[in-house]
Amino acid sequence: MISSSKFARYDAITKAFEILNDSSIHKVCQTAPSVRVGLGDEFVLPIGTNVKGKMITALRLLGFDRVFDTNTGADFTIMEEANEFVDRYENQENLPMFTSCCPAWVMFAKKNYPDMCKYLSTCKSPHQMFGAIIKSYYANKFNIPKEKIKVISIMPCIAKKAEIAQPEMNVNGIRDVDLVISTTELAEMMKRKNIDLEQLEDGDYDSPMGNATGAGAIFGVTGGVMEASLRTAADLLEGESLEKIQYKSVRGYKGIKQATVKIGKRRIRVAVVSGIQNARTIMEDIKNGKAKLDFVEVMSCPGGCIMGAGQPFMSKNAWDYETIQHLRAKALYSIDEKSTYRKAHENPALIDVYKNLLQAPGSEIAEKYLHRKYEM
Repeated sequence: MISSSKFARYDAITKAFEILNDSSIHKVCQTAPSVRVGLGDEFVLPIGTNVKGKMITALRLLGFDRVFDTNTGADFTIMEEANEFVDRYENQENLPMFTSCCPAWVMFAKKNYPDMCKYLSTCKSPHQMFGAIIKSYYANKFNIPKEKIKVISIMPCIAKKAEIAQPEMNVNGIRDVDLVISTTELAEMMKRKNIDLEQLEDGDYDSPMGNATGAGAIFGVTGGVMEASLRTAADLLEGESLEKIQYKSVRGYKGIKQATVKIGKRRIRVAVVSGIQNARTIMEDIKNGKAKLDFVEVMSCPGGCIMGAGQPFMSKNAWDYETIQHLRAKALYSIDEKSTYRKAHENPALIDVYKNLLQAPGSEIAEKYLHRKYEM
């Protein structure tokens, strides 16, 4: 008898192959930042190996017409979220603002702290934002009927499977994302097609949606969303491009990290939280007045998305949670450090989409495509 978890995995893979085998569909996939540093474990590569290029080639061999980078979606999230935070901070309204890119955390907050959901950012998660952009800007640019586009997100997160079905995750009745496949499910699909990851040549993400910044890459690590958002928020608050890139006070694997970040004459009180029990602790502290904060990042998985439930954990190396976490995080920070652009608002692809579709962060059309309302 097939267990429910195994059946769900089988069902997702079956649906993915059905889409890939349908010649009438324009098949697009997007890959989260954490997938490229986790997938190699399934093929007995050293933990934390960045297999981005080989992964892209594998996805094309599976039959995808376009392969895009969810890091680009993260850049849109940063742009909208930073703008939202600056607006709230300047007006001292609905603070602290909580990040909203982790669907498991959002579901937890809605269920356990419904009276505090007004503090959640209204931003959709990166892959949902990107799905909406793919089915609008990209579809129009290449004259592809949006009804013919299917977007499959390759994610380290199981909760995103439920996220795509939420009523608000659509634009004009068209779903942002059609299917979510986990890192381990992608590995299983590759193995069924006898694709040996290690033997593949490196490929590149497709243009024009393949450009992403280092800020988008670090979304996969606890503290990465906060750091990326602060890079853009700082420039917005000061009205200029500051030299500040790294905010090391929000890095590290401690379950709850609090810091005061200096931006000009401002002192921004921030917290970074990973793990649901730690999320409960910070919520109670805020509720009871023990924690005075302006901006809070929450990830339900300890360590962030790199340690998501859809990631592989067994390899030729012995099980060592902290080592796996460290090596995957190191790989993502390395991507950031080597990136041409390290602030989301400097991404040329993002700038073009705002120019030709979204107009400006927080605009009416940006709200339509990139934001959500919380149905309680």
